[in-house]
Amino acid sequence: MAFLLGQQPTLLANRPPLHGFNAIDSYLAVDHVAVTDFCYIEEIDGPSKDYCDEANTQYPCAANKGYYGRGPLQLSWNYNYGPAGNSIGFDGLNNPEIVASNPVVSFRAALWYWMNRVHSIITSGQGFGPTIRAINGALECDGANPNTVTARVDDYTQYCNQFGVSPGDNLRR
Repeated sequence: MAFLLGQQPTLLANRPPLHGFNAIDSYLAVDHVAVTDFCYIEEIDGPSKDYCDEANTQYPCAANKGYYGRGPLQLSWNYNYGPAGNSIGFDGLNNPEIVASNPVVSFRAALWYWMNRVHSIITSGQGFGPTIRAINGALECDGANPNTVTARVDDYTQYCNQFGVSPGDNLRR
């Protein structure tokens, strides 16, 4: 916990960079901006947004259900709620609200998303930038929201410095 208080953890002193810590740094940086220190259980104005990909027939949207951001990593879209629910044991398409109302499901859904959609990007050495694209794609990348991308990169760099690891290359994408 020392790194959270701005202190250099002694267990990392004089050690080479570890991909595992870059993965932790990435999660903290992406999550920090996404939910502002876990203050938002649901996406701001989420119910007004349409995250139903009607072309996805494997995970069809249920009537009167919203697949907007919920939980620590703001799980969104029917094509994420469906497989997350299948994998961790909840009905993601018919009961997406449980990701906001049940803390265990909420964190399991965040970890499911991270491990299935993001983790391999950072551990394969592609850099932090592609993790932003994997989570928020068109909402932030390609100039859509440069201030948020900058905030994520700044957070990631700060966490890497606190862990004593290099942030690496490809911080934006």
